[in-house]
Amino acid sequence: MHWRAIIRLFGILLMLYSLSFLPSIVVALIYSDGEWLVFGVSLVITASIGIFLWLPNIQEQTELSVRDGFLIVTLFWALLGMVGALPFILGLHLNVTDAVFESISGFTTTGATVIEGLDRLPPSVLYHRQQIHWLGGMGVIVLAVAILPLLGVGGMQLYRAETSGVAKHEKPTPRIAETARVLWAIYFALTAACALAFWLAGMNTFDAIGHAFATVSTGGFSTHDASIGYFDSPLIEAIATFFMLAGGINFTIHFLAWRKRDPGAYLIDPEVRAFGLIFLGGSLFVAASLYWASAYPEGLTCLRYASFQVASILTSTGFSTATFALWPLHVPLVLVILSFTGGCGGSTAGGIKVLRVMLLVKLGFRQLFQLAHPQALAVVKVGNRSVTENILFSVWGFSVLYVVTCVLLTVAMMAAGLDLESAFGAVVATVNLLGPGLGKVATNFATVDPVVKWLGVFGMLAGRLEIFTLFILFLPDYWRN
Repeated sequence: MHWRAIIRLFGILLMLYSLSFLPSIVVALIYSDGEWLVFGVSLVITASIGIFLWLPNIQEQTELSVRDGFLIVTLFWALLGMVGALPFILGLHLNVTDAVFESISGFTTTGATVIEGLDRLPPSVLYHRQQIHWLGGMGVIVLAVAILPLLGVGGMQLYRAETSGVAKHEKPTPRIAETARVLWAIYFALTAACALAFWLAGMNTFDAIGHAFATVSTGGFSTHDASIGYFDSPLIEAIATFFMLAGGINFTIHFLAWRKRDPGAYLIDPEVRAFGLIFLGGSLFVAASLYWASAYPEGLTCLRYASFQVASILTSTGFSTATFALWPLHVPLVLVILSFTGGCGGSTAGGIKVLRVMLLVKLGFRQLFQLAHPQALAVVKVGNRSVTENILFSVWGFSVLYVVTCVLLTVAMMAAGLDLESAFGAVVATVNLLGPGLGKVATNFATVDPVVKWLGVFGMLAGRLEIFTLFILFLPDYWRN
């Protein structure tokens, strides 16, 4: 393990991240909310820690390995949670547990919160919450690789450890730094378009930017306690639905569609097609269920609430216009299943990912086929491409670890005092990066035991880093030379 090179890189990344407090200082000055000093102190503390780590190792230029990349990504996400919590500690006077939970929830784009009374918070603090969503959506590590190509570190190792496991080997450009810049350019363009659309639909500038950050990153933090439901606008909900789905699509497909100037790229990709069909099927099923149960008086109203909630849950955004836990009992279960499915690989969404679910289904059908035809040689394909056995084993292993993680965390949260419904809801909310849960955590995590919150932090990191990146650090062989 190249410890000095790793510490040097941590220093550089922290100095880089310290600059992200500057927009919050500007917002504090514009709105005169008195919080500019909080963000100024947070900037100085973060930059000082970065300088302290960087200076003693300034000459260390060792190329990092794949093993180093896993450690860097995992530890830096945890470190980001600590420094991102500073404004919550200094400004809102939250305790360390609550502040770290809120910060990790933001960076991992989970959207679970311990803060109540958002409408009364200073605008600069609200902006900080939304901004950490946006930075976490594409990944701060990918940002670093995009703008610091001359670091002398293994950029590809960081990129592969950071990005989605089923899409990490797909690069839209030959050079990793250029790839990261392209992805961030697309991300920024989608965010700007979303903010403009929200503003034109009636949001003020502050809300439009804040909700654009949370929508494209599929994060779900809002500047209001009532979330998107605060605006009670079908147009705003339609815009949010469109951009949540855009955030849930593989960004490589966005790049191909932009480069070729051909929207047909979305229809060609089998994962995007499956993603769209899941959204349409889920929306129609939930709408029909709501109409059958007379939850709303009109069919169009049922479709409005169903389509928004399905898009929000499927992409793990977590925006809400209704408390789905109060809907007919089978509907929350359907939405939970959708949250486990998640968005496309290489997107900002959480969950297992559509491509993995597709491969698991194809594996099941292949096994049935081989039972009927023992001598046949069956190949699993996605579109026209054959899928190697290594990838199939990886998908199977990931899925098993994902389910085992959810089961163990549910047991641990029940041991910490939650009932079964609340414990399972908390796991769904954190590991799937969803935000809202069931039972006691249907709206927030403010009242649960601190142990549950720390278990939630672990679940959010596991979900954001897609299990393998985090769990490999617990393997003894990883630490052997």
